Amino acid sequence: MSGTRPGGIRLGVNIDHVATVRNARGGAHPDPLDAALAAVAAGADGITLHLREDRRHIRDDDVARIRDALGVPVNLEMAATDEMVRIALRYLPHAACIVPERRAEVTTEGGLDAAGQAGALRPRIAALRAAGIRVSLFIDPDPAQIRAAADLGAPVVELHTGAYAEGRADELERLREGAALAASLGLEVHAGHGLSYDNVCPVAAIPAVAELNIGHFLIGQAILDGLSNVVSRMKALIGAAR
Repeated sequence: MSGTRPGGIRLGVNIDHVATVRNARGGAHPDPLDAALAAVAAGADGITLHLREDRRHIRDDDVARIRDALGVPVNLEMAATDEMVRIALRYLPHAACIVPERRAEVTTEGGLDAAGQAGALRPRIAALRAAGIRVSLFIDPDPAQIRAAADLGAPVVELHTGAYAEGRADELERLREGAALAASLGLEVHAGHGLSYDNVCPVAAIPAVAELNIGHFLIGQAILDGLSNVVSRMKALIGAAR
């Protein structure tokens, strides 16, 4: 996603965990495409999908279906591997966010080491950009990583807010300083990971942050906020059948 929304910051909604619930039964329900459409109807500015090596939630066909069905940008989170670059070049999402990925992790733990992996990242970033894909790097708000991202030619950084979300007192200031540095280097600044109703506002208030990407909390809260509605509807259908 690019450009600044009139009136404020953009929201990208990650729908990976709708696919997690679907995959638990091995069927087609709930369909992450339906979740993407519902999120957009509610005001989401884009949809984020993480296609993991082990396909634990989003699958290849989800990427294609959601990209084709939506009128908003699709952001493909991906590891910096040849396989994922080939997939991104096949499906051509609006954006690709390169994230660190370890098979044993429950969720993304920490930011990408852009400085230490520059040699491997540079040709992959170049290939994605040559195809017209807007590349971002998911990094910690560390000056060395931010400068490395700028040197690698990634136009966007997504600052990892996980340590802030865990309550580390110094992390909000690190995010502010990191966002300001990134903006001064000409990078568009996004942020995400672990954000919720309780902690999102201070991050959203950082002037340089153009976009937040939020997933797990929104999907989990949707279950709580919506469960009473779907139980009531099911009771009504059952009652009407007799």
